[in-house]
Amino acid sequence: MSGHAARNPYLKDFRYKDTVDVKDGALRLAKEDHAMIDRFIRINQAGETAAVTIYKGQMAVLGRGDPELKTLLAHMRDQEVVHLETMDRHVVDFKVRPTVLQPVAAAGGYVLGVVSALLGVRSAMTCTEAVETKIGAHYNDQLRDLHALQHAELDDLKRSIAKCRDEELEHLDTAVDHGARMAPLYRLQFELIKGGCGVAIWLCARI
Repeated sequence: MSGHAARNPYLKDFRYKDTVDVKDGALRLAKEDHAMIDRFIRINQAGETAAVTIYKGQMAVLGRGDPELKTLLAHMRDQEVVHLETMDRHVVDFKVRPTVLQPVAAAGGYVLGVVSALLGVRSAMTCTEAVETKIGAHYNDQLRDLHALQHAELDDLKRSIAKCRDEELEHLDTAVDHGARMAPLYRLQFELIKGGCGVAIWLCARI
């Protein structure tokens, strides 16, 4: 009886029916842990997509003037491009379902970048401060949850998120240094954009 069970070709599938294999089979995650990581990376991919297009939108308006400002915006955009490439890789590694709102994130980010830039450099910086405040805190929340999972194969993901967080917070500091809090109606702009980011995170987690 036991010998028959050991040879049963369906036994392995039964034993691991509540798990998901990721990273080319190098890691087996409980379904609830995979669902959490799936949600995190889906949100991050959409967020980094929006971040890239925010800076593209700002550069479309502000990039023709002050060369120093153009260089600054290009530097932050280029960092966001690397973040997005990293999240695209994790989407594949962890078998993540991207949000169907990805095109909306791209278009919405560009519009936000253009509109904030049309209001002036300081408002563009307020936009950056608001976005990065929300995203930095969100990445911190993800890292706290991921640190509870003691799998060496997750170290790369943790490092990626930590690097993204650190660079987003650098962008926040840069925005403040360039007059974000001196924009007209600063508090209103800040809270509207930060709140919009929260709504976007909620939607991308679910759709």
